[in-house]
Amino acid sequence: MALQHAIDSLNGETAEREPGRSGPEAEDIGVGKRVLKLEAESLAVLGDSLGADFAAAVEILHKVSGRVIVTGMGKSGHIACKLAATLASTGTPSFFVHPGEASHGDLGMITAQDAVVALSNSGNTPELADIIAYTRRFGIPLVAIVGREKSVLTERADVGLLLPRMPEACPMGLAPTTSTTMALALGDALAVALLERRGFSPEDFQVFHPGGALGKKLSKVSEIMHGAEELPLCEPGTAMSEAIIVMSATTFGCVGVKDEEGELIGIITDGDLRRHMSDGLLSRTAAEVMTEGPQTIRPNALAAEALRLMDSRKITSLFVVEDRKPVGFLRMHDLLRAGVA
Repeated sequence: MALQHAIDSLNGETAEREPGRSGPEAEDIGVGKRVLKLEAESLAVLGDSLGADFAAAVEILHKVSGRVIVTGMGKSGHIACKLAATLASTGTPSFFVHPGEASHGDLGMITAQDAVVALSNSGNTPELADIIAYTRRFGIPLVAIVGREKSVLTERADVGLLLPRMPEACPMGLAPTTSTTMALALGDALAVALLERRGFSPEDFQVFHPGGALGKKLSKVSEIMHGAEELPLCEPGTAMSEAIIVMSATTFGCVGVKDEEGELIGIITDGDLRRHMSDGLLSRTAAEVMTEGPQTIRPNALAAEALRLMDSRKITSLFVVEDRKPVGFLRMHDLLRAGVA
């Protein structure tokens, strides 16, 4: 039923015009919606088709002690490049080898410890012949992402992941569209399955993504915080006249209160000062004015976690503690300066 509906959509039998629009504009929007609907339906069919072959492919790639070499020609080659990049950034060492270059020396990049993932919609791409033969000669595992069950690549591969026979979004049925979308999504499915098999953590992710906004959000609090030497701290029995001096000596807008063991037990903020202004503030001690049990964060927590915590608690700063002892201080301004927020 899904296949027939996709074909009907491709033929325009279920095409819809954009309400309130007419002429070429409406037709263009209608075409765009038809293509996206067809490709979405193709992905649903692909998802339903996954079975033992997919699990076998994940097992092969997970066992590899070397790298996962991804290859493909033409549009399949572009999808292969993306798959290699996704694998490499999620804990599976991988790179792309162009099949044409492989026949002229780049086969030397592929070792007996590696595995090869080859993409080809037809499964009969002539440029892949040398890579296929090379893997068979040296016993290198070969996983195929292919669009035809009866093909050279399918027959030679250790595991063949077959793309469902869905029509291309191109009205002539020629330009790789639906097929490349399915291949791309299937590659993502492999990468995420491997990521979860390896127990890949946000900390691991940060190692491979140190740059850009993503890398900043994955930075640790310890990389951004102010150090212990800058902390405004006082004892519970400290007179508020002295505590205010400590508080004013920094730009943090607060002072932490620590007990005899050096553990953080409270915090005094501008708000606390205002609340006690009419109660003989200067005659009181820090313990009498402080807010007990202040919100804190660990030094090895992600910066993004600190940002979420500040946002949810409607606060702009945090003491950083380890074993309940203050080791740093983090402000919203620090997150902004580091590019996290």
